[in-house]
Amino acid sequence: MAETDATAQREHRARVLEGMAHAVSRKGYAETTIADIVAEASVSRRTFYEHFESKAACLVALYEAASHNALKVLRGAIDAQHGAHLRIENALRAYLGCMAANPVLVRTLFIEILHLGPEGLASRRRVNREIAGFIVQTVPAISPQLAMAIVGGINELVLEYIEQDKVGQLAELVEPASRLVHAVLGE
Repeated sequence: MAETDATAQREHRARVLEGMAHAVSRKGYAETTIADIVAEASVSRRTFYEHFESKAACLVALYEAASHNALKVLRGAIDAQHGAHLRIENALRAYLGCMAANPVLVRTLFIEILHLGPEGLASRRRVNREIAGFIVQTVPAISPQLAMAIVGGINELVLEYIEQDKVGQLAELVEPASRLVHAVLGE
């Protein structure tokens, strides 16, 4: 019984996060209400508040969950049997492909999170540090600062595509992002 309740709770939370993504993509964070989120999620207000104390907490949770999913995809794309150039290209292709596959979420993650001010910025910094940490683990010769520079550079390339309404074309960034990584590595 407890396992069934836990499964139901995870499903409700996932529905609320998805409802948040859809509501924010449609109306923007500032205009989205709790009523919009629960309507998109087909859950009650009570269910929303069982999982999140506020709309901001829900957006942070959505941002972090989606970012962790993208990092998982990135990790899964690394094949130690390939050379460094191919590993980097495959990782970038997987990461950018993951984002392109969910354009609704990409705008939320890259733009709307910043509407939260310090709370959103802190969440973004945590996620960027995790990705930079992954880079350091994967390429031990790189410093944490240079890894963060890579993360920031790639984020800016993605942001530019979002602003140009080209999220579906993020795969075009594999080549320039790969060149950036190799330049930072001095290759």
